[in-house]
Amino acid sequence: MLSTECLALVKSQFQFTPVGESVGNLTIGRGRASADTGTAPVPIFVALIENKIASGSLGVKECEKLASLFKIIEVQKIALVLYIDSAGARVSEGLVALGAFRHMYRAAVSASSAGVPITVFCGANCFGGASMLAALASKRVYSANTRFAMSGPSILAQAAGFSALDDAFIAMSMAAISGESRAKLGDAEMMTTNATAMVASVGVDSVAVDRHNLLGARLAQMKSAARPGRIEQIERKDLVKLYPQGYRLEEHNGVLRGEAQCDGRSVTLAGFIGGGALGAERAWAQADALWKMLPGDAATSTPLATLHLLVDCDSHATTLDDERIMLSAYLADLACALHALARAGTHIETTVLGKLGGGVYVALASPVAQVNMLYGSEIQLLPGRAIASILGEAAMQKHEFTDYKLSRVADHELKLGVVW
Repeated sequence: MLSTECLALVKSQFQFTPVGESVGNLTIGRGRASADTGTAPVPIFVALIENKIASGSLGVKECEKLASLFKIIEVQKIALVLYIDSAGARVSEGLVALGAFRHMYRAAVSASSAGVPITVFCGANCFGGASMLAALASKRVYSANTRFAMSGPSILAQAAGFSALDDAFIAMSMAAISGESRAKLGDAEMMTTNATAMVASVGVDSVAVDRHNLLGARLAQMKSAARPGRIEQIERKDLVKLYPQGYRLEEHNGVLRGEAQCDGRSVTLAGFIGGGALGAERAWAQADALWKMLPGDAATSTPLATLHLLVDCDSHATTLDDERIMLSAYLADLACALHALARAGTHIETTVLGKLGGGVYVALASPVAQVNMLYGSEIQLLPGRAIASILGEAAMQKHEFTDYKLSRVADHELKLGVVW
């Protein structure tokens, strides 16, 4: 079933009735569905993100309306059916789109983590932040022509050293990011083949920590055997200034862990530095450490008071290997782990030491209380090369902290003086 047929069937099968006017690519309405075969239909919400303008991207207005919807379904505990045909956040709107997406994704993570059943039907394209939104769902249903990934084909091709039009690359990429390939991952993935399957998927629920464990099993099956752990002690001049009362920090296979003294209290340190792109393996390792910080886990019985995420990581990975195991789901898992900690009472701050961007920003900024930027650091909607490929070199620009704050991308600037 092609995406156009899928959209038509979603509208008819769930008795979609729009409520209010469409906003850009987004139309929200009501519908009805049965959680199980033979049961009476119950009211649900239906939201359609269609490819009408700018590749179906999500701008400020769409994100604000979606944020309100996620808050409503969390309070009312009403299932949501979401159709997505989108390239992600709207690059042409710049920082304001990223800030709006941050706050929308926070509401989406909260609704998903509260156990509200969300079923996503994927159209032709589901890229970037749109794929991370879909990754929060209880169930994902793919069309025959779906392409689902953090990065679009042109970026994946560039990273692999191919032309996006090369037949060999097209075959490799479709084996990684097509709907059919996604459905083979199992768990919550399936193809749209008939109306019965579509209805049955509504009401399917899963707990965030269970999804985390499934992703760990997927990683273990599809990645090569893990290399022996390597631990490096981290010493940086900016961290000395940031934590003048002292800190201890080490990096284990690309993931930070440590502690520091801040205003006379102890804070836990985590995150990613070094500037390397974040792939599924490191994202899962950090999420695993975060899940284990929750009260009631075997490793801890009391709530963690304060967590500081230290970040210098401007991009998610753009390799086919990471896409084969659905990188979007690993970034969403990271956001869910942070949300769970925050809900348990942990005060979490993300501090940008160098660069932060794209889906990594969304995962690390959406669930936290505060995003700090070291003076001279940078947050990007997408990595520079991706923005240039979409909007041209002229669109690349430096921003002042005031721009970040007014756009709700960051909350506080840290001026430590000259540190390098």
